[in-house]
Amino acid sequence: MLPFHIDVPQSELDDLRRRLAMTRWPVELPGVGWDRGVPLDQLRELAEYWRTEFDWRAAERRLNRHPQFRTEIDGTTVHFLHVRSPEADATPLILTHGWPGSVAEFLDVAGPLSDPAAHGGDPADAFHLVIPSIPGYGLSGPTTERGWDTRRVGRTWAELMRRLGYDRYLAQGGDWGMPISLELAAAAPEQVLGVHLNMLVTFPPADPDAVDGLGEVDRARLAAAAYFEQDGSGWRKLQSTRPQTLAYGLTDSPVGQLAWIVEKFQEWSAATTTPSDAVDRDAMLTIASIYWFTATAGSSAQLYYESSRLDVDFVRTWGGPWAVAAPVGVAVFPSDVVLPIRAFAERIIPNLVHWTEFDRGGHFAALEQPELFVRDLRDFARRIATR
Repeated sequence: MLPFHIDVPQSELDDLRRRLAMTRWPVELPGVGWDRGVPLDQLRELAEYWRTEFDWRAAERRLNRHPQFRTEIDGTTVHFLHVRSPEADATPLILTHGWPGSVAEFLDVAGPLSDPAAHGGDPADAFHLVIPSIPGYGLSGPTTERGWDTRRVGRTWAELMRRLGYDRYLAQGGDWGMPISLELAAAAPEQVLGVHLNMLVTFPPADPDAVDGLGEVDRARLAAAAYFEQDGSGWRKLQSTRPQTLAYGLTDSPVGQLAWIVEKFQEWSAATTTPSDAVDRDAMLTIASIYWFTATAGSSAQLYYESSRLDVDFVRTWGGPWAVAAPVGVAVFPSDVVLPIRAFAERIIPNLVHWTEFDRGGHFAALEQPELFVRDLRDFARRIATR
């Protein structure tokens, strides 16, 4: 494992600003708002802020405060933060981001999770943190061969934790981090103590009586999921079928990359009129910059293509059932992409022991509601420690 330090060449920063200044902007129909995608005025304003005010060097320094490493596993590069707690007996925890995310999502929670005493918490809640970039994403760089699906990433995480000397640990994830964490638990059943998820996808079972027995809240969740599948899944269908075609535009145009990402921060968070209502715009631009400087828009999309071919279709990739022995906890944030139905969850996760419904927050939980995220993860760890 080699120590890693982020240091983007100034020439790349200058190139980004030049490209932003030379953007060719499309026309927009009047009065459509977010109905047809990212509004022109909002994207122009954010792109100009990216070009003239956003401080990438400050973002670099913040990331570089944490020890980072790169190693090769199964023929690909894996980048990760390794934040050791000052508490020697802290529980190891591997945190997995999703799309369009990165390790930068966890910067606000790394301190409270690894050193709770320094943040007004109980030292007994401390974790040693391993925060990897998914292969093909950001600082792990692009993958160079076929087959990098969620199952393979789960096995890679098991090897990463083995190399770090952790033989018993927790896993946490949302978005792609959800199936990856569950695949890790399946790949390393003797090592994974428990799995905490801040997103869980549940599909209706074949039994029609299961749907007939739902209450009003769960029926609304089911209807919202159906609407999302019809109206809100265009990005997924494109990345699952034509990732290479998409890659040309996103890798050549920073505004194209920005729009592709910002749309999801708006739709999947607790945002109202703009994404920055829910997520700090410097945090969004840090993530967009990581994709841009590493040219991993296309390789990150390949995970959709590969994983949609697991067990025949995309639904199987996300919907289980999950053959995991470890206890599982779920934190439900009300503005997430889709909301799980507990009765369905109990059918696909045999050891569901923890379920929390929050009244605020969305898909990017560690960014939107870091305190709630930390609290629920601690509560889950305490619960399974007493089992």
